[in-house]
Amino acid sequence: MKNITVIGGGTMGNGIAHVFAQYGYNVVLVDVAAAALDKAMITIGANLDRQVKKGLLTEEQKADTLSRLQTQTNLQEGVSQAELVVEAATENTELKLKIFRDMDQFAPTAAILATNTSSISITKIAAATKRPEQVIGMHFMNPVPVMKLVEVIRGYATSDAVCASIMALSRQLDKAPVEVNDYPGFVANRILMPMINEAIYSLYEGVSGVAEIDTVMKLGMAHPMGPLQLADFIGLDVCLSILRVLQDGFGQPKYAPCPLLVNMVTAGKLGAKSGEGFYTYSPGSKELVVSKTFS
Repeated sequence: MKNITVIGGGTMGNGIAHVFAQYGYNVVLVDVAAAALDKAMITIGANLDRQVKKGLLTEEQKADTLSRLQTQTNLQEGVSQAELVVEAATENTELKLKIFRDMDQFAPTAAILATNTSSISITKIAAATKRPEQVIGMHFMNPVPVMKLVEVIRGYATSDAVCASIMALSRQLDKAPVEVNDYPGFVANRILMPMINEAIYSLYEGVSGVAEIDTVMKLGMAHPMGPLQLADFIGLDVCLSILRVLQDGFGQPKYAPCPLLVNMVTAGKLGAKSGEGFYTYSPGSKELVVSKTFS
């Protein structure tokens, strides 16, 4: 397997494309928006520069990585030579189903179709194709070039051969793949999102403040980042979407998103990507400042 197509030029998509290209694969990065692809390539270049500065890559390796990356706004052309397609579009069920129907139509019949979804059923996504045995979840963690974990999620029909191939491929990327089964939230977000939601409830109910809640979890539980800062980093809209998948999938009130989270997303306060969530974010600044709403 040498030819990889990644669908989606956002944070996860450009990170996945970066890693595959860095490890010697020919990568086509696809997005309907040319501007998104331009931004993705700038981000990949900046992240490669960071790796060079840290001594993790040489300038020659950086140049080789970039030489293996192509961009494409036409999905049919982008997947035409792919042996593996990794979808990393917005966490929206209907959008993903449409993309998989299109990928199934245009990708070579032997190609494996993977999704980077963090919560949506692999079985449901696979059912939109005529090759469900070749559909699998490949859930990378953000930032992709740094984080080792890949959740490899088997759908109901995913074949043993496809699962073994993706596990092996993940190891070739110097990742640590963990095989899990297809239940709402898989493992990572089934555990993580209720914790984040409970932290938001603790703020909502006045138990403590933003910085204080995060400090308790960082210093008391040895978490590298507090749950409210992590929610901002993930995107509050993504957190809300995953919690709704958990709530719908399990039908239990414990997964109901906190009203504060719902209101913040409705107001467009999505975290780092919008400039404000539980903290405010200024370009170039590394200082963590609690949002005026909560200070």
